[in-house]
Amino acid sequence: MPYVITDKCLGEVYANCVEVCPVNCIHTGSYKDQVFMVIDPNECTDCANCFSACPIGAIVESAEKDPEYAKINADLAPVFKNNPPAKSRPSNDPPKKPEHHLVPA
Repeated sequence: MPYVITDKCLGEVYANCVEVCPVNCIHTGSYKDQVFMVIDPNECTDCANCFSACPIGAIVESAEKDPEYAKINADLAPVFKNNPPAKSRPSNDPPKKPEHHLVPA
């Protein structure tokens, strides 16, 4: 099952996941007037690299873990697909939203 990027990524975009994705299935764009990334469920190979790379835990292991954002990822992937990839920011850069926390390494 494809991994899913959740609302925790909305406005944050560390993009560490983009750097470790072997199939380039993570795409960036604008959602709710904020920068956001999605995983294309048709391209994801379930390698789990993105899951462990996200410093704020914004990625879940399956659509069942967050059905709402699984649909959002699937719907936005074709729209975001041709956008330039996000530039990564340091994993230790504090989250922009106070309710998000860095996941201990």
